[in-house]
Amino acid sequence: MSLKDDISNAIKEAMKAKDDVRKVPLKLAMAAIKEAEIEKRAELDEPEVLRLVQKEAKARQEAIAEAETANRQDLKERAEAELAVLKEFLPDELSQAEIEALVEQSIAEAGATSMADMGNVMKVIMPKIQGRADGGAVSQLVRQKLQH
Repeated sequence: MSLKDDISNAIKEAMKAKDDVRKVPLKLAMAAIKEAEIEKRAELDEPEVLRLVQKEAKARQEAIAEAETANRQDLKERAEAELAVLKEFLPDELSQAEIEALVEQSIAEAGATSMADMGNVMKVIMPKIQGRADGGAVSQLVRQKLQH
């Protein structure tokens, strides 16, 4: 079953259970998916759907940070609950050790020796970490490894 189908089924279950905490973020994710399909005029593939769910999760993380800044515990708790729901549909995140191993492997695979090769390393590693690690953090780690 596809990720889109999983989300659709989860929405139906949340509606039957009258569970707004689950229903709201899932409906927003589905709306983003449908909007992207309308723009594309075709059905999205799994990586595209995954990217949209990640985008929704990132929006919740930003909402948590903003709620902390504004000292609004109620908004923070709501955003955290919605983020937890969305994380159910995302692949498990990689550990720091796994990320470092993938960076080392990708540097070797790309034959990188200097910062000039960073783009090639990123091309190799990004498909491997898609949805399982923060691209910015991985980029920073690649940069550190190539500078030494």
